[in-house]
Amino acid sequence: MALSITEVARLTGVTSRTLRHYDAIGLLAPARVGANGYRYYEEAQLLRLQQILLLRELGMGLEAIGEILTGQRDRLEALRGHREWLQAEQQRLARLADTVARTITHLQEGTPMSAPEMFDGFAERQAEAEESLAARYGEGVREHFATARQRTADWTRQDHLAAQQEMERLDSRVLELLRSGAEPGAPEVLDVIDGHHRAVAQHWTPDRASYTGLGQLYVDDPQFRARYDALDPALAEFYRDAIGAYAQQRLS
Repeated sequence: MALSITEVARLTGVTSRTLRHYDAIGLLAPARVGANGYRYYEEAQLLRLQQILLLRELGMGLEAIGEILTGQRDRLEALRGHREWLQAEQQRLARLADTVARTITHLQEGTPMSAPEMFDGFAERQAEAEESLAARYGEGVREHFATARQRTADWTRQDHLAAQQEMERLDSRVLELLRSGAEPGAPEVLDVIDGHHRAVAQHWTPDRASYTGLGQLYVDDPQFRARYDALDPALAEFYRDAIGAYAQQRLS
């Protein structure tokens, strides 16, 4: 049994572009490439793709998946870690659902609802992110969170919306550069990343080490991965490499 890349894409919902990217990074090579240039996948490759998709569903990045599939990382250990994260996230989402339900009742029936109740389940995510980053990059991360809270304390809803729209604009521009074939360290890429650095600096001022760490976070954190993978499966790694190049060349 051999399926063409088009058939595999139709069967799995994974785009042909993504399958070619998996091949380019050594994650999933086709069984063979025909004289017409088409990639063909047999049972062994389909089973490997099934594993990749399962691990992606659990929030793992492509690098971690590659390490597991090549035996460089213990699969059970990685799965246990992601199971714990998923269970914690499930509990948090349940609290958010309950918060939304109580808000609906409050708006429909006028039942009392305190300000802390309105935000039950929200603060935990930021606290979890702070703890996770502090464990990974050191206690200095907490200073960045404190700075961000201080700098945005008087922001209006419009201020937050403008910052979000600017990051989305930068994401689109970086995606364009990725798809144009630009190298992460190319001057035109670094010029765009300069805008990204300035946007981040509205919240906290990243130096060479912390900005490089932020780029790695885009690859490792399940929420960032989901955000960037929705645009292109290569975007998180491209962002990381571009941020790393910018940090080395333009930051001290």
